[in-house]
Amino acid sequence: MKKILIVEDNKDSSEIIGLFITKIGHHHIKAKNSKEAITLAEAEEPDLIFMDMELPDVDGVKTTAILRQNPKTSHIPVVAITAWISALWQEKAEKVGIVTYLIKPISPQVLKETIEEYTRSSLTPKP
Repeated sequence: MKKILIVEDNKDSSEIIGLFITKIGHHHIKAKNSKEAITLAEAEEPDLIFMDMELPDVDGVKTTAILRQNPKTSHIPVVAITAWISALWQEKAEKVGIVTYLIKPISPQVLKETIEEYTRSSLTPKP
């Protein structure tokens, strides 16, 4: 069972993603803004983070950049989940180390495949 942090300010989106994660047998934690995301990522050390790009305090790209600078969270894969279809934002996301960019709405199958793909490496010991 993997631990996945969902960073999403839209309650409905957060609930749906959380239900999918639970249904496929993983545990999830939720953050509704950048500050909560950073605090929970440090405290919980999840195996994967689903990061919304548009958060109420700091955007997902800047939040990921902060997580990358912290030795406790720098190894955690971050997947962008967004409604923003923009090459510029995708480029910014890649520059800060976001591993992939998923456009909403996301099917349960894509969510499952993404979790499997990016949590395989988390079987190795954390630094």
